[in-house]
Amino acid sequence: MGDTIFGKIIRREIPAEIVYENDDVVGFRDLNPQAPVHVLFIPKKPLPTLNDAQPGDAELLGKLLLAVADYAKQEGFAEQGYRAVVNCNEHGGQTVFHLHVHLLAGRRLGWPPG
Repeated sequence: MGDTIFGKIIRREIPAEIVYENDDVVGFRDLNPQAPVHVLFIPKKPLPTLNDAQPGDAELLGKLLLAVADYAKQEGFAEQGYRAVVNCNEHGGQTVFHLHVHLLAGRRLGWPPG
């Protein structure tokens, strides 16, 4: 896998508005927000897509989702609700090939999105 913009954010080679970080995960504001709150959560270990995750990555995937929920609770919108989305590959809408979860909140989110 080649390096991505997300790898550069993790290494602080390019700026991002980081709002969450622990040993395994970084969360930062999306530059093109689709809701009042739009934060991307990425594992520090690069995985190109969800399809590339292996059984040994199960703990990391759990930590990624727990980081999303932790942030939602910290920011006070967990009870009202939020959406956590993983896009996978081109037809799934993935444009950066480093696994990430979009957290969207701050308004009522309809279905289907967009």
